Amino acid sequence: MTGAALRVGFAGTPEFAAEALAAILAAGHTVPLVLTQPDRPAGRGMKLQPSAVKQCALQHGLPVAQPTSLKLDGRYPDEAAAAREALQAAQLDVLVVAAYGLILPRWVLDLPRLGCLNIHGSLLPRWRGAAPIHRAIEAGDAETGITIMQMDAGLDTGDMLLGAPEPIRPDDTTAALHDRLATLGGRLIVEALALAARGGLRATPQPVEGVTYAHKIDKREAALDWTLSAEVLARRIRAFDPFPGASFSRGGEVVKVWQARAVDGQGAPGSVLSVDGEGDGIIVACGAGALALTSLQRPGGRRQPVRDFLRGCAIGPGEQLG
Repeated sequence: MTGAALRVGFAGTPEFAAEALAAILAAGHTVPLVLTQPDRPAGRGMKLQPSAVKQCALQHGLPVAQPTSLKLDGRYPDEAAAAREALQAAQLDVLVVAAYGLILPRWVLDLPRLGCLNIHGSLLPRWRGAAPIHRAIEAGDAETGITIMQMDAGLDTGDMLLGAPEPIRPDDTTAALHDRLATLGGRLIVEALALAARGGLRATPQPVEGVTYAHKIDKREAALDWTLSAEVLARRIRAFDPFPGASFSRGGEVVKVWQARAVDGQGAPGSVLSVDGEGDGIIVACGAGALALTSLQRPGGRRQPVRDFLRGCAIGPGEQLG
């Protein structure tokens, strides 16, 4: 590795963060403690599942702490106190944070010698907040990227240390863009740690102009509002793949839409203009233009191309979708 090895604490939860942890370990840094969210029920059996970060940490034999909160005066003071003791004992040079999911109180921010570095999935100050990848696609941005930020007490308001852009492709889903940004985040945090080890990091305050907030995705946003333009809905479908999945209602069922494109068409919003299982798909009128639905999923089923979907679900021209 370039530069001296650091004692790097790590706080993160999903796959986006796990890739960064793996990159830090591959670069030769010592990771004496990993913080991640408590195990959550998942899957058909709703069994407790460890986070992606916990799985990575255990594979490498790293100590793991899973406090419910880090607030010493909150609902779980004993867990927070145990986490503080573990962090103090780890004697960290720096704490790297990536999609952790818990607010870091001031005592955490002040503990490591070099502070706390955050891997954020946007080019700050655009898309501060919980869902920067989703919102960038939904808004039709041409590019996004990764920012390595020195954390402070605000919501993604700290000084910028490193950044790198990533183009958003016309067919990008959140899943696809997430994977590229996770790789980029791992590379960039390793570069930042190498600079930090030799005192070469340079902080730049975020500009006041251009601040936007990427609010957390609400499941209620999944329902397609046919009065919106087809272009907006096509972006939203890509932004909500894999979660929560854009959808419409039909005959008491909620049908998810995984692929669609904007096409020419005119009619009452939500009305089916034409159906072609072998070509254009199900064409649905929108507030402006129309949407060609080409990959769908019924409840309890799997994603299907429109040809297969129509074999079990007869949708015809003139039908009004909810």
